[in-house]
Amino acid sequence: MKVRIDVTQASPIITPELVREHGLSEAEYGRIKQLLNREPSLVELGIFSVMWSEHCSYKSTRIHLKKLPTKATHVLQGPGENAGVIDIGDGDAAIFKMESHNHPSFIEPYQGAATGVGGIMRDVFTMGARPIAMMNALRFGEPTHPKTRHLVKGVVAGIGGYGNCMGVPTVGGEVNFHRSYNGNILVNAMCVGLARADNIFLSAAKGAGNPVVYIGSKTGRDGIHGATMASAEFDDASDEKRPTVQVGDPFTEKLLLEACLELMATDAIIAIQDMGAAGLTSSSAEMGDKGGSGIELDLDKVPQREENMTAYEMMLSESQERMLAVLKPGREAEAQAIFRKWELDFAVIGITTDTKRLVVKHKGQVVADMPITALSDEAPVYDRPYAERPPASGNPAFDAGKPLLESLVTIIASPDMCSRRWVWEQYDHSVMADTVQGPGGDAAVVRVHGSNKGLAITTDVSPRYCFADPYEGAKQAVAEAWRNISAVGAKPLAVTDNLNFGNPEKPDTMYQIVAGVNGIGEACRALDFPVISGNCSLYNETNGEGILPTPAIGAVGLMADVHRMAAIGFRREGDTLILIGRNHGHLGQSIYLREIEGREDGAAPPVHLTEEKRHGDFVRNLIEQGTADTVHDLSDGGLLVAVAEMAMAGGIGAELVAAPDATASIPFFFGEDQGRYLIAAAADTARRIADAAEKAGIPHALIGRTINRKLLSVAGAGEVTLERLSTAHENWFPDYMGGLEPPPVN
Repeated sequence: MKVRIDVTQASPIITPELVREHGLSEAEYGRIKQLLNREPSLVELGIFSVMWSEHCSYKSTRIHLKKLPTKATHVLQGPGENAGVIDIGDGDAAIFKMESHNHPSFIEPYQGAATGVGGIMRDVFTMGARPIAMMNALRFGEPTHPKTRHLVKGVVAGIGGYGNCMGVPTVGGEVNFHRSYNGNILVNAMCVGLARADNIFLSAAKGAGNPVVYIGSKTGRDGIHGATMASAEFDDASDEKRPTVQVGDPFTEKLLLEACLELMATDAIIAIQDMGAAGLTSSSAEMGDKGGSGIELDLDKVPQREENMTAYEMMLSESQERMLAVLKPGREAEAQAIFRKWELDFAVIGITTDTKRLVVKHKGQVVADMPITALSDEAPVYDRPYAERPPASGNPAFDAGKPLLESLVTIIASPDMCSRRWVWEQYDHSVMADTVQGPGGDAAVVRVHGSNKGLAITTDVSPRYCFADPYEGAKQAVAEAWRNISAVGAKPLAVTDNLNFGNPEKPDTMYQIVAGVNGIGEACRALDFPVISGNCSLYNETNGEGILPTPAIGAVGLMADVHRMAAIGFRREGDTLILIGRNHGHLGQSIYLREIEGREDGAAPPVHLTEEKRHGDFVRNLIEQGTADTVHDLSDGGLLVAVAEMAMAGGIGAELVAAPDATASIPFFFGEDQGRYLIAAAADTARRIADAAEKAGIPHALIGRTINRKLLSVAGAGEVTLERLSTAHENWFPDYMGGLEPPPVN
């Protein structure tokens, strides 16, 4: 078929240089010409460049992601939609997803982080859910790096600014530092929403002759080629990409949320989609593809906030707070009235067709005409070569003469282990009045409004483990998320992932990706913990130096009754401390090794998934029965750090028995063996717990008790006051952000 393309939109001539600037290879451009049976116009080139970008097409990961478990009886919607959906009983559904805004946040930290929050909220409420909780997972470079303080300040302010204005609580997350993020920080945002299970909205634009409507804010020139930028490495000129960072307006998004939910209360919507990465291009193409239909757009009808915008700019703009919907014919006036009431733009900009083509018109001319499947099914899929490498191994040596409690003070005052209070106090974590457990514990807990049910939420990953052993490290990320949810008394239901890696064209990096996906898959299958949504963020490199592999896991669990919930703070004096799980004293890749010995070596701790499940089920059952109310999972820093955190959280001291022998003290107290929990319970209750553990074959040990003095003592090693611990723990972040020079960190 011969297509008439407006030559003014086709200029300039498509040259090899222009193709490369659009992030397309010579082979990919050749494939585009075959699919069109002609040269593309400039608008079409732009459309292909974003739809075939790594950010949108997952061309390096798609074949591997298919290996992940995505189904269970409680999964109502798995990967492929704006977010995943799980059934939480009583006709309720939880909708959640995690996504990255890494590259924009490095260039413009406030707006990059803010629009990341806004984007993930739209992914959730476009499916009919009201957002009820936000989380984030943040990674920054060395504190001594000249950019780090500026980036931390901007990112935290952006997250808080957007979430607080939306009235959605930010209930927890992660903040860590490492030199590998000096040139490429990570900003991963997670949103959880609630909806009725029988009223979930999808994005498939089925049928022909239905109006395509634009709703929300006007289109501007911000964010053009944001998806392409997110699919390329950084270099020394990265700041020049500032114009590709979107600008957010949370007050408009709040109006958009309420207007969408009001429209969703009618039966007018056939399909609805957030205009996220690649904006109008991806939303229209994906809706048509999923519905097996075509879409015809008239860009003259698109609300614009800038003059003389070209078709190229409108199709690729990533202006925020915009949605695309397909309505039932004749419902336009009803929908328009709702959006006008909320003072938002509303325009009918197109129609669905039976052609399975995306046709774009501007100023009376066709500027793009292509098969929708060319943008989706025909997008490149690469089975990239990877170079398997043996995992780090060995049991590292250490100085057994280092004073135990002085090492504890150093560790809890380090950037990765200090209190994050400075961060989360900038977030409103109690708005909506349903936050039952906020930041600082193993998992946040948010009540399902109007009920006793609660959702437990966490984000987890240990990149140093993933670098040492991508497979075992990815397993550990899933296992720790499972533990954190179990530790508050909730049943883990499903995960969302955010796979942050470097350049997949490098065989070493591609191996990290493949092994990481395989590790996530194995852990999720063993723990009955399906992956229902996610995001891949690749090319996290600057000048050829990649980040540590960081496959972040966001997870959600269900608590039957929030009145039976465990927390980490000691509640009573005289409680017995019970360690659940095996203690082998694994120091490889540990926080102790890094902060005290100044090394990052040895094997990552092995994850025994059968034990993880048995131990977690055992602990959760104790909490559900009301037998245990004080629980903490053991992870970074090991046993002694966990005890210190529980003591500081509750303001109650503890005394611990010594390790089996003096030379074993450091591995015993700082080893990072997996599958472990610490429980504090009254003496008679503790005996019953120990008996139950013995009967169930669960490894356990009585290691000490809480005391009526505000100090932490270890037999044979001395004591340290809670005041000293708390001061060391709380001061690092305020001092650092106040401009004091931090100590060096690896």
